[in-house]
Amino acid sequence: MATISSKISPCLWFNNEGEEAARFYTSLFPKSKIDRVIKSPIDTPSGKEGTVLVIDFTLAGQSFMALNGGSKGEYTQALSLAVECDDQAEVDHLWNGLKAGGKEVACGWLQDRYGISWQIVPRQMLDMLRHGEPAKAKRAMQAMMTMVKLDLAALQKAYDGK
Repeated sequence: MATISSKISPCLWFNNEGEEAARFYTSLFPKSKIDRVIKSPIDTPSGKEGTVLVIDFTLAGQSFMALNGGSKGEYTQALSLAVECDDQAEVDHLWNGLKAGGKEVACGWLQDRYGISWQIVPRQMLDMLRHGEPAKAKRAMQAMMTMVKLDLAALQKAYDGK
């Protein structure tokens, strides 16, 4: 029997589409899987005895839980899931997958079909901000502020002053 392997794991609240969402997310990320589906042992406000209550899943090596809470919780951008991508191909893959049925926001942010906010960011952009010279970091940041989905080549060009 799988157990949650992280001391702290995000719990995502759904009306009754938690398993659907977990399967969607695990289809997009490598090192991802459904660990366990727990059915309710009793009737609850979220569903009848025997309906799916909790889904433990691993997303890119991180433990998550989806809870079918029986009512729609509202997500805000005050909490988002940030993904550091290795290259533009990974940015494109995750962006296109997560935005299906959702909406693009700005500066590498999108909201998926379930209302969860994601930041899809190339690791190189974060390195530019973390370790770059202030003038170069400023140019990269200014370029990022004009983008919706982040374009690593354009960010690098701005960083390099070209």
